[in-house]
This record gives sequence, C-alpha cells and structure tokens, in this order.
Amino acid sequence: MLDANKIEFFEKVETPFYFYDMDLLRRTVWTVSQLSAKYGIEAHYAVKANVERRILEYISSMGLGADCVSGNEVRFASVCGFAPEKIVFAGVGKSDREIADALKLGIYSFNCESLQEIYVIDAMAERLGKRARISVRINPDIDAHTHVYITTGTYENKFGISAHEFDELISLVGRCRNIDFTGLHFHIGSQITDVENVFSLECERVNAIVSYFESRGLKVDDVNLGGGLGVDYEDPDGNPVADFDKWFGIVAEKIDRRPGRRIHLEPGRSIVAQCASLISRVLFVKVGETKNFLVLDAGMNDLMRPALYGAYHKIENLSARLRPNLPQSQIYDVVGPVCESSDVWGAGRLLPLSVRGDLMAVRSAGAYGQVMASRYNLRDFAPAVYSDDMHGARLRTEYFER
Repeated sequence: MLDANKIEFFEKVETPFYFYDMDLLRRTVWTVSQLSAKYGIEAHYAVKANVERRILEYISSMGLGADCVSGNEVRFASVCGFAPEKIVFAGVGKSDREIADALKLGIYSFNCESLQEIYVIDAMAERLGKRARISVRINPDIDAHTHVYITTGTYENKFGISAHEFDELISLVGRCRNIDFTGLHFHIGSQITDVENVFSLECERVNAIVSYFESRGLKVDDVNLGGGLGVDYEDPDGNPVADFDKWFGIVAEKIDRRPGRRIHLEPGRSIVAQCASLISRVLFVKVGETKNFLVLDAGMNDLMRPALYGAYHKIENLSARLRPNLPQSQIYDVVGPVCESSDVWGAGRLLPLSVRGDLMAVRSAGAYGQVMASRYNLRDFAPAVYSDDMHGARLRTEYFER
C-alpha cells in the first residue's frame, strides 16, 4: 500500500520511476516457496515478466527455478543465481547460438515447440559432444478465456505441437541419439482468473495426453503445466498476493502423479505484478467542452500494456490523499506525453480534482512494465527505486541511470 510516508519520499524523486515494494515481493515469493515445498511441485519464475537484477537475485535465493524464453534470459538468470539445473528454456524461435550456449551451460531442459527444433537440438548436441534434455510443448486445445494476444494453448498456434503431430513426435524422439526426452510442457495463456475451472480442465487434458504418450512407450517423467495465474488489477491493495493456494492445490489434487514424476509450474506475472507501481506526475490539466485530460510525464514507452492490450491498471492520485479537505471528484481521460493517440492510461476515470504537479500511481506495474519499456520518442527509461532504499543514504543519482 502506498501510504503517506512513501508519498513524502516520492516527492523527492524525479518522475517517472518504478517503485518496488520489496516487502510485498518477499511475502509473495515466500508463499510460492512454501507451497512448492508443501505439494512437491517445482516452481520456475517466468523471467520475461521482470528482469530487474535485484528481483531475480531475490527470487533465485529462495530456491525457485527460472523459465526463460531467450538465450539472454538463460544467461542472465544464471548470472543472477539460478542454478543451471533449475533453468528451463522455452520459446518458438531459439537460434543456433542460443541453443549452443544453453547446451554448454548445462540447463535442465529445452522446452521444444516444433518437430524441426528437436532435429536441430539433436544435431547440435552431437556436434558439441553433449546430451540435451528436452520436454515437448503440447497444445491441449484449451481456450483460457483471456485476451487473444495472451491465449497460447488452442489447437493450432505458433506455440507448441498439436495432436496431429503426436505419432510423428514419438517416432522422432526414438530416432534421435543425442537427446534425453524428459517430459511434456503445457501453457494455455496468461491472466487466468477462473482458477478452478480453467486449471482443472488443463489437468484433465494433460492427464489424457500424458496417458496417450506413455501407452505408446514414451515415458513422461516431467509434467510442466506452465503458468498463467492472474492478479487483481482492480483492487491491488485488497488482493496483493495472487491465489497461489488454490492454484497449487488444484494441480496437486487433479494431476496424475507417480513415483519419479516431477510436476512443474511457471508463475511470472503473479509473482511480480503487484509489487511495483509506476509513479508519475501531472504535467498539465486540459479542460475541454466534453472531456477533461490529465497529461502525465509517464507514457506508453514506460508501460505499454494499456496501448498494446487495452489493459486496465488502477490509477491513483497520491497527492490528493495529503490534502486536508479532499475536493470534489472529476472524470478524466488520463493520458501520456508520447506522440501517439493510443498513449492513454485510462479513459473516463473518476479521480479527486487534480492539479499540475500531483503525484500519480499506475498500480500493478511489476509485470510486463519495465521489461517492455522502449525509448520511443527518444524518451528516457523510467528507473527502478526500491522500498529498501527509502531510508538512509543509499538513494543516489546513479539509481536513476540505466
């Protein structure tokens, strides 16, 4: 929660910047770590959600693995303390260099997404004198009922292998001499809030698919169910930690297990989304005939989810909290400074009467925020500021360099 002490601190910092609540991050990661141990389900943090070094180093220190989707993510995860034997490497377009580097590092598994990729990894492993552990990503043909851009598990998709390729896959794995097949990987989408129904259905489909492969002689020792657990963007203070208990509990109850079979989950957004807010300042208030606009100094280059997906983020006027008598509320279109009509934080938002210089918070910005930032319009990157540095002399100018 962004209380008065934090707001007073924010007044001293040049905006825009990302503020990370490290206490909330620690609470969230501890929850995942405890549930992982309780149910014997391995958790791999989806690195693409946020790659801030301090975040990664803390998550790795708590024993989680890393789910990576590029060679640079694999390399950086290793630098940040993730053991190679806890790193899995997914992604539909792994380059030869990325595959070779991961083989040399000795990662736990490649999550392969096409038959041709398996051929390539087998050949490269032979050339390097290595053995490659692989899982194969399967499309379970499930609609996760989320945004079309983040639905990934339908029948035919750029991700994964579909049912018509299963027999060819089994034959190919049998012919490859430099790979060790470990299991199957699934991921059906992101920001899933219907936890019980969607993940129960995923487990049901996964059990049937695993049974199919094992009935044809392909032993499945790893079942990776991916991620996708959603967060509450509308009430981040009321629900600061996602419903990991229900997610882990459903998987533990519904998935078929046997001795020697390892179950994996890959939370990303649900670990980091709520721990950060993008802090901005009102540059101008434009009063029109039918609309009023708040123009902020943070834009779509800092956090592109609203422009890319039409995503909702709660917007708060922090300065208004400190005014002794709150003025009447006003409806605003809250916009950014980027020269694009899509640079809109939220249209028709009811906020306290706002003035130039007010501090604003765009909440739930820890996932797919900083990591997707650009320098479009040649704008500076918004830096990271951590709650651990609010008191004392550690807040220096280099915190705002990137």
